[in-house]
Amino acid sequence: MRFFSKCLFAGCLSLVSLASQAENVKGLFQVREPVSSQSAEERDQATQRALDTLVLRLTGDPKAAQSPGLAALRKDPQQIISQYGFDAGPPEVLKVNFDPATTEQTLRRAGLSLWGANRPSILSWWLNDSAEGSSLVGDGQASAAPLRRAAQHRGLPLRLPLADLSEQLVATAPNLEGTDATPLRGASDRYNADGLLAVHAREEGGQWQAKWNLWLGDKKEAGSVQGADQAAVADAVMLAVSERLAPRFVVKPGASGEQLLEVQGMNLERYAALGRLLEPFGARLQSVDGERILYRVNGSAEQLRSQLSLAKLQEVPAGEAPAPVAPVQPVADGSAPVVAPTPARVPQLRFRW
Repeated sequence: MRFFSKCLFAGCLSLVSLASQAENVKGLFQVREPVSSQSAEERDQATQRALDTLVLRLTGDPKAAQSPGLAALRKDPQQIISQYGFDAGPPEVLKVNFDPATTEQTLRRAGLSLWGANRPSILSWWLNDSAEGSSLVGDGQASAAPLRRAAQHRGLPLRLPLADLSEQLVATAPNLEGTDATPLRGASDRYNADGLLAVHAREEGGQWQAKWNLWLGDKKEAGSVQGADQAAVADAVMLAVSERLAPRFVVKPGASGEQLLEVQGMNLERYAALGRLLEPFGARLQSVDGERILYRVNGSAEQLRSQLSLAKLQEVPAGEAPAPVAPVQPVADGSAPVVAPTPARVPQLRFRW
């Protein structure tokens, strides 16, 4: 495995260049639900809501929590809870910590598709229009708090712009509601996010409504939501975005075919990042040949393309692909290793950094 010996120094360098793209969502298995008291009844109701929130966060499927395979879990959520407690408000909340391993095992046994913790970072250009005026939400502003809470609640890595004067001139209502992201892309480059979310929220008659556009790679999503206040409309937007993104990344055990995945241009730093990206696909290392590495993974080609695009990997066209990397079978007596041929009929995808 030559790239390990060649790149030990690189492995000690900062991972900023990779971490600035896809992100591991922090607190993915912690759910906070508002409560009106600390009574046993209120706690039990909030625990059920927390379970529903977590299942939706991990699957992106609004019907998943009612799956017949989760009937026993709904009767006794404590079997996957590691800790819970109350945090003073306002508003007062019940904080529930779910055990990651037990939770994932339980959901997979129920046959549910899961979205891993490594998710696309989303830069949000969010314009609020109210009786007080129009304002672009910037990082560090008080108006950013509802957005951050909503993104955490729905399991999305959210970034916000500085909202300086130059950005305020770009993030106008027509640009945010338009179908062309070009005006926003130039201002977004400095934040190096995977996705671009444009939201125009307006207060009318005591209610809030918002139109949103999402660009991720070459795909665009759009929609509109309503809410009683800024917090409610922020949660509705993040929920809608999560539900649109999840189908691109969720992996259902046994539902997708087995793939041989080759990645070129490897080094130690990239090996660590690639391992995190491939966790949902049950990746099994097959062989390493210089800067080329071969994995066996479970998942569809489209799911893998979506996941690898988070690290800016490029697919190698079939005509440019070198000879496949063959798995090497080690031998104990010191003689020449036996090279096993790559299994036939197994699709092979090739990517490069």
